[in-house]
Parts: sequence; structure tokens; C-alpha cells
Amino acid sequence: MDIVALVTWITTAGGGLYLLSIWLIEYDSEFQAATATRLPVPVISGHVLLAGGGLIVWIAYLVGDDDQLAWLAVAALGVAASLGLVMAIRWLGVYRAKRAALRALLAAPDGSDEARAAAARLTADLGPPERNFPLPVVIAHGAFALVTVTLVVLTAFGVGGS
Repeated sequence: MDIVALVTWITTAGGGLYLLSIWLIEYDSEFQAATATRLPVPVISGHVLLAGGGLIVWIAYLVGDDDQLAWLAVAALGVAASLGLVMAIRWLGVYRAKRAALRALLAAPDGSDEARAAAARLTADLGPPERNFPLPVVIAHGAFALVTVTLVVLTAFGVGGS
């Protein structure tokens, strides 16, 4: 079970790094004066550092089979998961606002299809950097994170052997 936890943790990290790269590409501190990000830099940084540090501690646990390292990884993962949940809740508002704006724009009775398409592209460029997170990646990242937390906690409690 401990190796499966490692695989799910690495998979979760891959999805998280993909989302982080989108956020970093889209983030512009000058533009943020007009449309501030809903995901503060300290929260994102803490989430990434705790999850990555916890992964390193988990690998050290697998190599050294020291139960204290397993519990340290659980603690780091717990705080990282809490920050991730906060970010997911804050991102949900951004996602819903973007979807509502696009729906209203595309349902407008006036204007040609070309004008609506151009307006939709323009609307897609407005807003905080996390507006471009793909929904399937966000869901997969959260699902793998939930499985990872479960497996790591169960392993730390000694369920399934180590």
C-alpha cells in the first residue's frame, strides 16, 4: 500500500504542477491590480512546498522504514490538503463566474456568430489567472489527492503492512 500511495502522490503532483504552470504563465502582477487572483501566492507556495516536502519525506520513509517519517509526511500532507481545499473552494467561484459570463455572452440575441466568438475569446482573456484551469485536471488532481491522503494515513496506522 505504501508504494501505491507513492504512485498516487506522484500522479497528484504531476497534475498539480500542470495547474501551477498554467497559473504561472497567466499570472501578471501588473494586471492583478485590475483583476486580482483568488489564489494568493502564499497559499499556492505553501501548498506546493508542503506537498513536495511531504513527498520527499514519504520517499525517505519508504527507504528507511521509520514510522516517525510516515507521520511527518501525514502532517505535511494534511496541511497541504487543507490549503488545497481552500484553493479549490476559491477557484470554484472563478470557474462559475467565467461559465456564467460565457453563457450570457453566447446567448445574446444581437450580433453575428463571428462577433459572439470574438467576444467569447476576449472574455476568456479577462479575469484571474486560474480562470484557465481545465475542469478535468482540477477534478483529477483533487481525486488523486483524496486517494493519496487516504493511503498515506492508512499506511501510517499500519494498515496493509509496510
